[in-house]
Amino acid sequence: MQNDHNGFNLALPYLTAHLPGVGGRLRTEADHFVVEEIGLYEASGEGQHLYVNLTKTGLTTREVQLHLERLFGLARGAVGFAGLKDKFARTTQTFSLNVGHQPAAFIDEAVRRIEAALPVQVNWVQFHRNKLRPGHLLGNRFQITVTDLAVTTEEAVVRSQAIVDEIRRRGLPNFFGVQRFGHKGANVHQGLELLLGRRALKDRWLRRFLISSYQSYLCNRYLVRRLEIGAFERLLMGDVAKKVATGGMFDVEDLEQEQLRYEAQEINFTAPIYGSRMWPAKAEAGALEQEILASSPVTLAHFEQAHVEGSRRVGRLLIPDLEVEAFDGKLIARFTLPKGAYATIVMRELMKVDEDQFSLVNEEENEDLE
Repeated sequence: MQNDHNGFNLALPYLTAHLPGVGGRLRTEADHFVVEEIGLYEASGEGQHLYVNLTKTGLTTREVQLHLERLFGLARGAVGFAGLKDKFARTTQTFSLNVGHQPAAFIDEAVRRIEAALPVQVNWVQFHRNKLRPGHLLGNRFQITVTDLAVTTEEAVVRSQAIVDEIRRRGLPNFFGVQRFGHKGANVHQGLELLLGRRALKDRWLRRFLISSYQSYLCNRYLVRRLEIGAFERLLMGDVAKKVATGGMFDVEDLEQEQLRYEAQEINFTAPIYGSRMWPAKAEAGALEQEILASSPVTLAHFEQAHVEGSRRVGRLLIPDLEVEAFDGKLIARFTLPKGAYATIVMRELMKVDEDQFSLVNEEENEDLE
């Protein structure tokens, strides 16, 4: 995918460009794209919110939300969830239902009502004290099947394992998936128009989504630039780094010492989600951030005027549990990603096919983009 008709460069390089992919197709069946949500915390067994973990296919998260509200006679918004999941996939996730304080017997009754009314499998049900909200998850586990491989099964094993070894050693740039940008970058264009004040939009959710699409585009260009200058394998002075174990962030001041931690995969650099109150990088890393922003018609003043605060995003995805197997002309990839990361970023490295194929996968990231 190259520049679209609006002039945006949506092309992303491969980290493993020197290694050939296996080709193939994604999602010829719903069971070929399996996603399991990893909760941020466990239900306590007490409270007025009924947590329902279920597995579904053929239904979006919002469709299930509306069905559950009607089924239990709840007000709009009384059913919460941590992340949006695709319709054409087999997905497992948890919903919270604000049913008030109920006796323990209510759990069995709720399971019967849900399974009788919806084509889902209820895995477990438990009470908790608070509503589930977007972002209340650690990440997602994936099992993705690629069909119609371009090479033999034996060759697919060799090629995919070489790519897996490289990714597990080096990580991957935490790009936003192409599906976030809309057809030929339409979402990016509309987000830019909103930031520049050339367009108004009353729908607050849609306005936020479109502006975040433009923020995501700039973040991708930043990550591409780091690859181009050889700064994916190394930290830059002034980087805002994030600790893998605790999530704590800090400015890189002792470059030599922090580089050792980076190579040990104890810390990662973060990439800018531009906004008026974003934690800015300093020194060399700060200059790179300014370079990317200066290439855009948007300034920090535009973000300020639009009340867009910004944030930071982990720049390197570490995927130590990535594994693949191939048989009967199919490749199966299994891995875990933190919230906000796109499985298609992993699959594009393995497959190396037309990027348009990945735009059909409705992955929704859950980071709080400002």
